[in-house]
Amino acid sequence: MRYCRVKDPHGTIHLGAQYGEDRIYYLDELFPELKGRTLIDFIRKVNGDTDQARRLVHEKSETGTVHMLKEEGLQLLSPIEHTIHDILCVGVNYRDHLKETKEHMAGAVSDEVSQTVYFAKRAYRILGSEESVHGRDDLDEKIDYEVELAVIIGKDGKNISEEDAENYIFGYSVFNDLSSRTLQTSHGQWLIGKSLDEYTSMGPVIVDRQELPMPLELDVRSYVNGELRQNSNTRNLIKKVPSLIAELSQGITLEAGDIIATGTPSGVGMGFVPPRFLKKGDKVTCEIESIGRLTNWIV
Repeated sequence: MRYCRVKDPHGTIHLGAQYGEDRIYYLDELFPELKGRTLIDFIRKVNGDTDQARRLVHEKSETGTVHMLKEEGLQLLSPIEHTIHDILCVGVNYRDHLKETKEHMAGAVSDEVSQTVYFAKRAYRILGSEESVHGRDDLDEKIDYEVELAVIIGKDGKNISEEDAENYIFGYSVFNDLSSRTLQTSHGQWLIGKSLDEYTSMGPVIVDRQELPMPLELDVRSYVNGELRQNSNTRNLIKKVPSLIAELSQGITLEAGDIIATGTPSGVGMGFVPPRFLKKGDKVTCEIESIGRLTNWIV
């Protein structure tokens, strides 16, 4: 099952359960208490249980109205626009990206670091696919892209074991961790360089965990103006998703709706010689197998 947010031609925003490529049932029509609410509220309603979510949607949809994405001119928005906490991000979680980071961004990663690198990314608003990013080249001209698998937590938990981690996942999405490289390195930590307004996009949908069972082996790619830049697979993650959840939850409570961005492979702009950072007019597409494509323009 796929879950989304859409805007209809009248400007009304709906939560959706998507069947196939085009059929959508509005969750806020099936469950009136969700009118004006968020997908995080729906995730909490089912306590992150994807079986229950599917069952409830199926039961209600038998008498519900089906909406057609393309025929009705619906616009897909970011499935989660506002997070409950800062996004939990994993740095250098592909070996090839670790290598290019050490080579091209001096000081970003210490040679002495042996543990997984975690950092927070603040997002005033998460952009969806087909939205424009206002590049802040007045603050930093080194605007970069990073395609990542996003994990959406389904229920609250702490001290979660690797074996039980999948039960705490509601689903997955495509994530672009847009970055300001000069700001990222000049402050000694990554928060500011990762957190400029509009420098976060996710979508086009959340695919529930049942559609993507473990082990995750999904092709991960990014394109700039149609040119392939990043090309890897989630099997190449240094620390796999269950291990990330287990480690993060040791002493830290993960909550329903939390987003974990699992890291990006090599091929980012800073890794080229000379670097190939984004500029105004560029089209950036992030793609993950079995989830979809996330496209944004730099303006």
